Amino acid sequence: MDMNDQDESRNVEDVRGSGGGFRPIHGISLGTVAVALIGGWLLGINPLQVLGLLSGGGDQGVQPGPARPVASSPAEDAQVKFVAQVLKSTETVWSAAFAADGRTYEEPKLRLYRDSYPTGCGQGDAAAGPFYCGEDRIVYLDLSFFDYMTERLGAPGQFAHAYVIAHEVGHHVQNLLGTLGKVNAARARAGEAESNALSVRLELQADCYAGVWATLSQRQHGWRLEPGDIESALNAAAQIGDDTLQRRARGTVVPETFTHGTSAERVGWFRKGVDAGSIRGCDTFSGGP
Repeated sequence: MDMNDQDESRNVEDVRGSGGGFRPIHGISLGTVAVALIGGWLLGINPLQVLGLLSGGGDQGVQPGPARPVASSPAEDAQVKFVAQVLKSTETVWSAAFAADGRTYEEPKLRLYRDSYPTGCGQGDAAAGPFYCGEDRIVYLDLSFFDYMTERLGAPGQFAHAYVIAHEVGHHVQNLLGTLGKVNAARARAGEAESNALSVRLELQADCYAGVWATLSQRQHGWRLEPGDIESALNAAAQIGDDTLQRRARGTVVPETFTHGTSAERVGWFRKGVDAGSIRGCDTFSGGP
């Protein structure tokens, strides 16, 4: 994908050089961010479960540490710029989509961190992968994940990376629409199997919203997909399906433990979002593609 001339979001915060405190990165050439599907995602577990965040609590007593200079490289600087551009494109897409429906889109923050960081949902850990915290409305990303996608998951390419960011922003859209709160409340009342099934529907909808973003952003911004871009995102979706991850990690598949959906489901709903280009085409709670 070619986004070289695209604007950057003002909502990216770089805390990689600290245990807390943040430094806005807009206007500074700091590069694109990566993210991690490591740990819990590899086992087919919701990152929030790994972090103990689904209870909504967390250690609110953890205070951010002093900010320190960010040790970065030209490659990381380019990555941070790319992430800021992708986030800006999601802001434009969802602001227009919400306005068309008589709503106001509230832009989320995207925070780059390393290793671990206190969040509104508890202590975030890079080993759990990228995640969205509904309590503070921030997407948390660790730089190590882009390399992990390429080297371990077999999902390289900028558009595959953009898909991951768009998926997490999709959870923010769900939060603003009230879907996230309703589903989490229903999960709290449900048994384990039903709770997992609801989690799958939530994740597939975020995949679909990522597809909607891909289509609408091209129309609005004029950036272009290059040959193989959609295929790279579809490959990324396939590589992080619960069945694929479980088979890779343990050699067997246990469907009742799925929390994100199968590879086929994730690919199908992302493609459905691309084809529909509309929130209304992403009702994962009524059926599948």
